Amino acid sequence: MSESELDRPRAEIERIDRALIGLIEERVRAAHRAAEAKRAAGLPTLDPAQEAAVIRRAAALARDAGLPEEDVRDLFWHIVGLTRRAEREGSDAPTQQRQL
Repeated sequence: MSESELDRPRAEIERIDRALIGLIEERVRAAHRAAEAKRAAGLPTLDPAQEAAVIRRAAALARDAGLPEEDVRDLFWHIVGLTRRAEREGSDAPTQQRQL
């Protein structure tokens, strides 16, 4: 496969990556709003049972999509961790910049 033949799939992957980042940002912002609502109601922001339900749901969706469940669980635990940090920071900013 030549470089020019790789251009289209690489562009598609980049488009998908941008969409994933946008969705993660959207998820973190929604979780931040949920944390604000929990604080206003006097509830703890950390909800391990809800987090576990999210992971189980992600694993079931992965299974239905023919993806490796364990890898998707790991990915979602990272996303949950990102969300926890955003909730703890109490900021509208989804994440701090990190160098890769």
